[in-house]
Amino acid sequence: VLFYGTPAFALPTLEALLAHHQVVAVITQPDRPAGRGRAVTPSPVKRRALLAAVPVLQPSRLRDPGWPERLAEYRADVAVVAAFGQILPKGVLDVPTRGSINVHASVLPRYRGAAPIAWAIMRGETETGITTFQMDPGMDTGDVLLTETTPIGPDETAGELSARLAEIGARLLLRTLEGIDTLPRTPQDHAKATLAPRLK
Repeated sequence: VLFYGTPAFALPTLEALLAHHQVVAVITQPDRPAGRGRAVTPSPVKRRALLAAVPVLQPSRLRDPGWPERLAEYRADVAVVAAFGQILPKGVLDVPTRGSINVHASVLPRYRGAAPIAWAIMRGETETGITTFQMDPGMDTGDVLLTETTPIGPDETAGELSARLAEIGARLLLRTLEGIDTLPRTPQDHAKATLAPRLK
């Protein structure tokens, strides 16, 4: 497995993969300034990967030439993406023999984009969930593999909901990989799509 992820939301999925599959490399965003002191800080995913002695790659742009070739050297069967923070171009998506699967924190086609948890709360939704889907070059537009829904508590914060969804996502991903050859792929109804752009 090639694993793409950056924030804490991605950690339960990475933990599940480390426990049940062979993770050949982790791809995460470059180290960025964080906190009051603005010290350059590695992502939570990078810290966990280094602890597990998994090779870490930190491309500033996966669209730059050469990345599909570099990633192909790992000979992965599948890629798993959880809150990575960059759009993966087709050349990168097609590197693993079984393609790339995304763990997305909404019930697609609703809340496609970078901030689905925050937007679901801001819009007053009472339910959300996790969708695993086969990635294509669009933004969260690929065929759905599995979905699990969960209620949003009346006073639940984005942080609390994110932590809960991260655990659901890890479980759902393992089920998705178990059924990767047999699960039906359900096209999304693009007419019902809503967007969850990055928060300003």
